Amino acid sequence: MTQQKSRSSATTTLRALAMMIRPVNCLMMGFAVVVGEVAILGGIPTPNQLVLGFSVSFLLTASSMIHNDVIDLEIDRINAPQRPLPSGMVSRERALIASAFFGITGILAALPLSWIAALIAILTFASSYAYNTKGKRLGIVGNVMVAFCIAMPFLFGGIVVLSTINVTVAAFFLLAFLSNIGREVTKGIADVEGDRTKGIMTVAVSSGEKKASRLAAAFYILPVMITPLPYLLGNLGMLYLVIVAAVDAGFIYSSLSILRSQTKGAALSVKRQVRYWMLLAMVAFLLGGIAK
Repeated sequence: MTQQKSRSSATTTLRALAMMIRPVNCLMMGFAVVVGEVAILGGIPTPNQLVLGFSVSFLLTASSMIHNDVIDLEIDRINAPQRPLPSGMVSRERALIASAFFGITGILAALPLSWIAALIAILTFASSYAYNTKGKRLGIVGNVMVAFCIAMPFLFGGIVVLSTINVTVAAFFLLAFLSNIGREVTKGIADVEGDRTKGIMTVAVSSGEKKASRLAAAFYILPVMITPLPYLLGNLGMLYLVIVAAVDAGFIYSSLSILRSQTKGAALSVKRQVRYWMLLAMVAFLLGGIAK
């Protein structure tokens, strides 16, 4: 009986951690490194570069996601009581151990790539923890911090393969950076009740949901002005342009959606949409890099 309880507890903990790392987010961040590698090479990187580059980003993202939930425990008791930590599926102590394990493993995975890659991994790890503990209380400054961490994998991909970046990778970095500032502002609209209770000064808390929606929409529109650059400069071909046109349409749609309604449901819907547009943008850059 004791063994059964122990196994059941371990299974529940693993299931909780699997939920907390947000597998889709981790996969997208790992995929972002691969996209950066392909875009700068114009071809397929070595298996070592592919596997290690992907793994570093995946593991560091997993670490940050769990740590974020630990820091947000009290807020989530209000905003999302069904999540693993507030619901009691996993203890705070076990979550912290798992976060540290993923973070250290991610940094170690960067060491065989280059010392620059390892340094970037360490800086990204530190930046994400700084955001989770202090940055999210800083309003738009915190939004910029988390957007920078999310966009870093594209630059990291360039560093992995050539220790440099090109215009295409820089354009994708800006696309991810700007759109994720908008996504974080939108998240603040959805979480305004809990954030106000905890004194977290998001744009929605300090200036109201309406003004926050306008700012979010602006950051969704800015990438639309950047996406043609890789094609116009001859770095990516027509296939990229066709796919990225759908991405642009998606960002415009999300901008109009958040301007039209600032309810929690509407904000959460737009937040999900932007993740899909980013995934489609990664496909555009990936196929554009291979087929140029």
